[in-house]
Amino acid sequence: MGDLPKFFGKVPVGTKGQIVIPAEARKAMNIKPGDSVIIISGPPHHKRAISIFPEEEFNKFLKFLDRMTTIKNKFSKESKK
Repeated sequence: MGDLPKFFGKVPVGTKGQIVIPAEARKAMNIKPGDSVIIISGPPHHKRAISIFPEEEFNKFLKFLDRMTTIKNKFSKESKK
C-alpha cells in the first residue's frame, strides 16, 4: 500500500488571497524560497479542494503522462491493423 496523505495543519487565507505553506510541508515537498508551485482544483465532486505541486514535480508528471499517451496511441494503432 502506498503512503497515505499527510495533514500539515490549518493556515489562514490572507486578505490578498495568500496562504503560507507550513514549514513541515515545504520540507517534505522540498519547496524552497523562489520555487514555483502549481495549484490545481480538486476533482469535480470536491469543487472546493486544491492540490499544490512543486513545479518541477508537476513537469515530471506531465512528461510521464505524455510518454503513457504515446505508448497507448502506439498500441491502439497497432491493434487496429
